[in-house]
Amino acid sequence: MNEVRFKIQPLKHSAKSAISTRIAQKTKPLGALGKLEALAQQLAEVLTVDAKQPILLQQPVLTVFAGDHGIATEGVSIAPSEVTGQMVANFANGGAAINVFCRQLGWQLQVVDCGILQPPAAHLAVISQRLGSSTAAFHNAPAMSEAQLQQGLSFGAESISAALQAGSNVFAFGEMGIGNTSSAAAIFSALSGLPASETVGKGTGVSAEVMAKKCQLITQALELHRAALTSPWAILRHLGGFEICQMVGAMLAVAQAGKVVLVDGFIATAAAMLAVAAYPACKEYLVFAHCSGEQGHQKMLDYLQVEALLNLQLRLGEGTGAALALPLLQCAAAFYNDMASFATAAVTEVNH
Repeated sequence: MNEVRFKIQPLKHSAKSAISTRIAQKTKPLGALGKLEALAQQLAEVLTVDAKQPILLQQPVLTVFAGDHGIATEGVSIAPSEVTGQMVANFANGGAAINVFCRQLGWQLQVVDCGILQPPAAHLAVISQRLGSSTAAFHNAPAMSEAQLQQGLSFGAESISAALQAGSNVFAFGEMGIGNTSSAAAIFSALSGLPASETVGKGTGVSAEVMAKKCQLITQALELHRAALTSPWAILRHLGGFEICQMVGAMLAVAQAGKVVLVDGFIATAAAMLAVAAYPACKEYLVFAHCSGEQGHQKMLDYLQVEALLNLQLRLGEGTGAALALPLLQCAAAFYNDMASFATAAVTEVNH
């Protein structure tokens, strides 16, 4: 299969100064809306042509990618791999936290089987983009083949193409996959050079003994594949998951289309790190929703030199943190669009 390529344009920033001026002239002290001001600036630069145009957030779509991991057979999670498929059915039946939040906040939700042990029942509304039934255990072998990697990137891009064509311009990505915090920690270590002891966390809430085992297996994997880990794609192929692979493809496709990606927690940020390493220009399209309770996540955000909007100590995955950040985007757009300026409100300007 040919290598999947993306064409991502850096933001032109031609309207940057005019957008900043529009924000500064709102009836408030300079900077008084804190991170919402930076968020409005980013949204306006991505989604508008000039400072006179309103920010319109259209038909937000959240995709949950699910995949099973060979490393899970080593007991690195509190749950067995069968839970991945059970939770996919729960998503399809509307019963998970992400379903509740999407219904509450107005997200369109879609669920993708990227390769779980047991394919979902045919009657369930799950998109099938299977790359296999599980990755290989990455401490023994590369997680996936080159063909699976390229197909996964392509599948990820395809998963959001219909929504892009329908006019959606805000996308978020969640995941489900027992063992995937181990994969994300390994990816972070490979990209950053940090040892596993600094990137591994408790995941779904494992014991100190299991934490130590996760560190050992990731260290073993990094040593096994060290000579091969020469690019973001090689790191993804050797250490990633099917769901992480498709998430990277989806993120890059959204950036290529010039729309906004809301990045979720630890696993989604590992995918974002790979996307940015491969295509640095895509970073300007990423909004980092929250800092999770996973101990390596703040380090990831620091590595990327970004700030998260929320810190709710979440460690659930599924895209829940990204879903919860949508009202902040809506409020940033609303004040940018509708808040009076000092001139229009006849208020004495306080920004000097």
